[in-house]
Amino acid sequence: GITNSESRILSFADKAPAPKGDTLNKLEVLYSTLTNSRKKRSSTKLVSRHIPSAPTRILDAPDLMDDYYLNLLSWSSTNVLAVALSQTVYLWNAETGQIEELCNVESEGTDAYISSVSWIQEGGGHLAVGTSWGKTLLWDVHSQKKLRNMGGHSDRVGALSWNRHILSSGGRDNLIVNHDVRIAEHKVATLSSHTQEVCGLAWSPDGMTLASGANDNNLCLWNAAASSSSRPRFELTDHQAAVKALAWSPHERNLLATGGGTADRCIKFWNTQTGSLLKSIDTGSQVCALQWNPYEKEIFSSHGFARNQLCLWKYPT
Repeated sequence: GITNSESRILSFADKAPAPKGDTLNKLEVLYSTLTNSRKKRSSTKLVSRHIPSAPTRILDAPDLMDDYYLNLLSWSSTNVLAVALSQTVYLWNAETGQIEELCNVESEGTDAYISSVSWIQEGGGHLAVGTSWGKTLLWDVHSQKKLRNMGGHSDRVGALSWNRHILSSGGRDNLIVNHDVRIAEHKVATLSSHTQEVCGLAWSPDGMTLASGANDNNLCLWNAAASSSSRPRFELTDHQAAVKALAWSPHERNLLATGGGTADRCIKFWNTQTGSLLKSIDTGSQVCALQWNPYEKEIFSSHGFARNQLCLWKYPT
């Protein structure tokens, strides 16, 4: 493991910490990296970068469900944010600021709600919507029409992940269902290994491996060709709480970051080819989500209890 002080670039919770040293603007938080190795100190250049400590936009989100196990936000490749607020999915266009309602599930009853959303990877034309009654819906956002109503679960669908035309859904029934959205008989595999609610799913960038996390504290790695009779390639049990946050590195093949719940608080980095644990960081709080920087070897983490902070980490140092 590595200490927080050695690896954390930026962390803020209720308010940003005051930057160390003299700055002209107290709102600016700077960090520096060396462009060459430490062995060449005489020829290194100091590079500074401004990291905002305040949001550029705040969106109202009434009725956003306070449930750790749900995945209620998804950002498309066309810069449109999908947000599930109880019974309704809204789309916010980050370019124009326009907000529109895509769908609502009021007709399913007062207790019905949307439990997950996920954009298809390319094009931004289709959105998968998981529901509290176990159905997975597929919407064409341009025509605002529902294309599919797919079963396979007996309880709410809290996690979704795309791999081209394959949509994987994870439910409170402990199952993962792979749907081929192109065909009528969409359910091509039902993966069973977890013993509690599946709350995290993420396909690798090369489409060869599906990572799943659940409330049983386990991380499972599945081959893309897995059938309903298959077992995970690896079943990793190092986390001490639910595994919801999953993020594949865009920089290194087979590098996966995972985050644990309140009793665990750790971000762990894995070599998924061998199943070996590479690093573990105790963040001090429940890890809710992870996002790699596509341009730098950095990972951003968001947290719940107890510190409710946002942190930016440099990998692998």
